[in-house]
Amino acid sequence: MTELSRSAAAVRDVQALKLYWEDLPVGYMFETPARTITEADVVAFAALTGDFNRLHVDVEFAKSSFFGQRLAHGLLVASVSVGLATRTLVHQLIENTAISVLENKLQFLKPTFIGDTIRTRIDVTEARPTRNPERGVLVFRRRTINQRDEAVIEATVPYLIQRRPTEGGVA
Repeated sequence: MTELSRSAAAVRDVQALKLYWEDLPVGYMFETPARTITEADVVAFAALTGDFNRLHVDVEFAKSSFFGQRLAHGLLVASVSVGLATRTLVHQLIENTAISVLENKLQFLKPTFIGDTIRTRIDVTEARPTRNPERGVLVFRRRTINQRDEAVIEATVPYLIQRRPTEGGVA
């Protein structure tokens, strides 16, 4: 077996793994890798969304603003935060059992500037069964944190997730 075929087999093995509702207790925490928000990110997001607010794209205007510099779009930062979360092993294993994101409540706590480096800390804050014994709800709190350890966004995101099947096939 070649190294490449061993690697492909290992990827298939990981893809077959699953985390169920019961596997992530309240208090469980994981963190993403970090990523720097660049000017290219801001320009691309403005072009994609049509949000050319001068606080994001006009250097001179932003210099004279309350913030003194350009801000990254809040939804850009939230989107990058979600992208970082999807790169974690925990999230990849939940993808195999997640049924739906039920809601996404965002609070923008502080601005994020071009050049800031963010990471996301994710905590399980609530686990509740549903009327359907095959499903449960896990509530995740996602705190997006900058390089100064300041929370810039807090999100509350409940997921509907499969429960672990019992021997009879029902959770």
